[in-house]
Amino acid sequence: MRIPSSYLVQFHEPEGYLDFARFGPPSFAVVDASTRLTEAAMSAGPATVDDLMRQELRAKAAVARLCRGDTDHVTLLPNTSTGLFQAALGVRGEVLVSSGEFPANTYPWARSPFVDVSWLPPGPVTAEVVREALTPETVALAVSAVDFRTGYRADLAALREVVGDRLLVVDGIQGFGVVDEPWEVADVLVVGGQKWLRSGWSTGFMTLSDRALSRLEPVLSGWTGAEDPGLFDNGIHRVGEGAAGWSITNLSPIASGALAAGLELVELAGVEAIGARIVERSDELVEAIRAVGGEVVSAVDRRAGIVAFTVPDHPPSVVGAALVDAGVTATVRPEHVRLSPHASTTAETVARFGAALKELRRPVAVGAPTPRSVPAVTSEVLTALIPTVNSLAEALGPGTEVVLHDLGALPNSIIAIAGDLTGRKVGGPMTDLLLGLVRRGTTQDLAGYETYAPDGRVMHSSTVFLRDARGVAVGCLCVNSDPGSSRLGVPVASAVSAGSVVSAGSVGSAVEAFPGDVDTLQRLLVERAVHAVGVPVELMKKSHKSEVVRVLDEAGLFLIRDSVDYLAGVLGVTRYTIYNYLNEVRA
Repeated sequence: MRIPSSYLVQFHEPEGYLDFARFGPPSFAVVDASTRLTEAAMSAGPATVDDLMRQELRAKAAVARLCRGDTDHVTLLPNTSTGLFQAALGVRGEVLVSSGEFPANTYPWARSPFVDVSWLPPGPVTAEVVREALTPETVALAVSAVDFRTGYRADLAALREVVGDRLLVVDGIQGFGVVDEPWEVADVLVVGGQKWLRSGWSTGFMTLSDRALSRLEPVLSGWTGAEDPGLFDNGIHRVGEGAAGWSITNLSPIASGALAAGLELVELAGVEAIGARIVERSDELVEAIRAVGGEVVSAVDRRAGIVAFTVPDHPPSVVGAALVDAGVTATVRPEHVRLSPHASTTAETVARFGAALKELRRPVAVGAPTPRSVPAVTSEVLTALIPTVNSLAEALGPGTEVVLHDLGALPNSIIAIAGDLTGRKVGGPMTDLLLGLVRRGTTQDLAGYETYAPDGRVMHSSTVFLRDARGVAVGCLCVNSDPGSSRLGVPVASAVSAGSVVSAGSVGSAVEAFPGDVDTLQRLLVERAVHAVGVPVELMKKSHKSEVVRVLDEAGLFLIRDSVDYLAGVLGVTRYTIYNYLNEVRA
């Protein structure tokens, strides 16, 4: 089914945007509605407020049509959480909820004093899982129509059959408007408009079935949810009939108009056509992922618009950083990277993503071009060089250490080492200095810089980067020598390099550290960054913690697997906060 061009011309998100499961850039129609209504409010007159409030009826009508219901069962909300909290406070008894739900659908149930939560295990909420968990005390099941991590699309019809006459509460934010579900089987359907509906923040709605209206207590029913809300007689009125009785206060008429515009665009294109286009783009993204050996970890059969993936030997933080550098917007989580295309996602965006992945599979650092006289270096060549490390160390004599790094194996990059000046072993990490150079892409050869061995001895060090045919650094050969015990009068970079040589002064005054394992390197980098900011962690504000993240990003910390979790523990924040800081500093 083809999607109308009159729908597609309403959108103009940047090329590379693949994050609709987090936020959907609003359409021109939504922006125009918001602007027009705001301008109308500017020139307020006797009928202005009444005219603006009619946007609520327009939005409710659009919701009812898409849900195959009527406006008596619809109320508007500023967000999903508000509706879920209202539902949770209205339930009395045992409720089944997956512990793997998005927090907006766990906290309301956990916080409600009237609910006894029975936690389902993380994973797909299937009819079989629910059937096994049901007890005579179960009064409701709360579930997401689409899982925010894996894109798994719950079988709402099957869940309805399993729970029977119990309440079915559905968080529809990741599916409404892009998958054609039997929304009418939900007793409570709550949807925020800022994602796939592309209506902007502070927009949303809730629908309630007759079963829900008869069983749930509208604890948060406000003055607009009462009978005769316009009658100010100093009394408390009874709760109004239908879903209107669940209103707390008036939604902004500007938000109502924006929601209506977003919903009407969905009607224009048709959910089936929108969904088909999203599946098409998702398939193309999956093809690009598998072309570089990546693994799709999201749902394959019952799926919506979410594609989650991993790339072997590349932590999600590294993959996310590479996508940002290529102008691709995605959600990075500790366990995977999440993509979410929309019907407006272009072929050029998919191509940009595919190109970024191909670059990712090559070493990150780019230095000076390799002279034509020097043969290209590949990972296979690096492996072949391993036996020469011992020979080179023997030729250079005692008091010398030779180290070969594979930049494709970061952070455990040492693939060969001869000599014991620094006490490192094969499988150990590169130094803090080299890690920072690789992260910043400043992989120029370094000759004759002075540093210190772990026991305090002064060393002369040289580093030569080995490059492929495109000039991309894929490895490096490092020589460390103790001037007092080796027969090397000067560093030997010029003897092993045909590339450019940088003076010791280019390295700066930083002292290079030689950690024996990744944990030590990670701890060293974090302690140094905290010290540089100059504020104790317990006294740090957001600006200080953000600065720590900036320093560590430049130092290459996030090339280390699980470093986000480690830093989050040190700073006393969540991993998601660290990712937010990263997004801010890289912007």
